[in-house]
This record gives sequence, structure tokens and C-alpha cells, in this order.
Amino acid sequence: MPVREADPWRVQYFADDFCPDGVEIPTEDADAWEWNPRHRWVYDKLRVAESQGFEAAPHGVMPAGFPVFSKPIVNLRGMGVGSRVIGSADEYAAAWTAGHFWMRLLTGEHVSSDVAVVDGRAVWWRHATGIPGAGGTFDRWIVHAAGRPGLESACGAWIARHLGGYSGMLNLETIGGGIIEVHLRFADQWPDLYGAGWVAALIRLYAEGRWVFDDARRRDGYSVVLFGPPGRCWGHPPAGLVDEVRGMAGVSSVQVTFHAGKAAALHAMPPGGFRLGIVNCWDLAAGRAARGRLADWFGVVAEG
Repeated sequence: MPVREADPWRVQYFADDFCPDGVEIPTEDADAWEWNPRHRWVYDKLRVAESQGFEAAPHGVMPAGFPVFSKPIVNLRGMGVGSRVIGSADEYAAAWTAGHFWMRLLTGEHVSSDVAVVDGRAVWWRHATGIPGAGGTFDRWIVHAAGRPGLESACGAWIARHLGGYSGMLNLETIGGGIIEVHLRFADQWPDLYGAGWVAALIRLYAEGRWVFDDARRRDGYSVVLFGPPGRCWGHPPAGLVDEVRGMAGVSSVQVTFHAGKAAALHAMPPGGFRLGIVNCWDLAAGRAARGRLADWFGVVAEG
């Protein structure tokens, strides 16, 4: 399989596409960092902030004003661990943490964007926004068919200035158009929602350094998430049930997003819940119905 996938529930998206020998495509930041020594600096979030002219500095340097946003400078797993808004000098003094930095607090829409890049030039974009739940969870993600020309123009210019020579996928997280995180990979939660032929185009990008993808039939998609209470040990639903849910009208794929028999504490989960599954769908009502079917089996209540 060409894509280096750590999560077995996402292998389904990549297992059927041919790839030439020697081509490896990362979905984990640790792999992306190792395989891209020239461009791995983008995982330094302080450098990313400074590259856009944002006021930012490591903990220990006093901000000129408040509020600011504080987070780790580099963290390849659990990117947001320890992140917080700091509203005053007293809060800042109490929050000093080794390896963290602060930056100007950005406001506006939070967007996750996957970008295909050829030699430092952005050639394809797809944007997603999340609908948050309680305790750091997400109810669903919307994978938008519509582009965002302003965001694409600004971020495309940043890519051209700073990522010359890079060819591959890029995931950008932005708030109000400002880049807060850069990943040398794509979001592997919903590649099926990018449309037929997208994985083949992904492989061609890494194998040949060119992007060829017919995106004329793009449409909105939804990635609907099911959470259960944290701290419990969960088992997988039977394969027949998963196949039944996957076969529901309007549903594209189903992921059961945890390792059966593995202690809950050993899974990386938000504080507000344990992620049990994800339904990718073209119709939100269908996705919610499919999530409800899984929720019934798990014995939990699905929101919405």
C-alpha cells in the first residue's frame, strides 16, 4: 500500500490503488518530518507565526499586550496539548511552560485546508470546517465543495515564498486567514469525500511530481462523528452491522476509530469523550441516521 497509514480503519481508502515501488506517502506528522528534512521547519509553529509577521515569542518574553494564545512550539502528536488563551500578565506568569510560545490571538473562521503542491506551487485546494461538541469533541466536519479564493490566494502566496522545491500534500489550519499550523501531509479522515480518482491523483503527485485530477463533480460532504463516555473499554461492533451502515443510502464509508481491547487511556482522545466511529456521507440526514444505528449498538446517545 503506497500510503503509510497508522490507523487500520483508514486503510480502506488506499488499499486498492496501485503504486510504483519506492513511493511512500505520509499520513502521520512523524513520518512527514522524517521524510522532508528541507521543509520540516514548518512544524515549528513559532517560525510559522513569525513568517507571517505575527507578534510571537517563546515563554519568558513578555507580550506587549493581551490576550495572546499559548501553545507548544513543536508537538508532532497531540498538536493542541496545553494550548490556551492568556488574558493578562498575571495569567501569563502562572502559565509559563517550557517549550511553549505565545502569539497574537487570531479571530475568525477556523478552516482546515488540504492543498496539493507541485514545486512550491499550490495546484488544488479543498476546505473543511468543524462543528464542535462538548469537551474538545466534534459533532461533524463539513468538507466544502466551494472554494475560498481569498484564503487560497493568501496561503498560496505563503506557500510560494516558503516551500519552494516541495511537491506533495499540505494541510493548513487557519483562523481568520492566518496560518496557525502546517502539516506536510493531508487529512486522512475523508479522502473518499474528495471524489473518485483522488487517491490515484495523490499517488501520481508523489510518484511523478505532477497533479492530474478531474474535480468537476465535487460536492459537499460530511464526516459525522460518534463519541461515547471516556474511560470505558469498548469492543467493536460486528462486521455485518458495519457493512449494513456502510450500505445505507447517502453513506460513503464507516470508520470504527479505536483498537478493540486496548485500554481507553492509551488512545489519543479529547477530554470530552471517546471517539467510537466516523460516518462519511454525502447527505447529512443519512449520516446522522447511520451514526444513530451505530450508537444504538454501542448503547450511547448520538447528538443531533
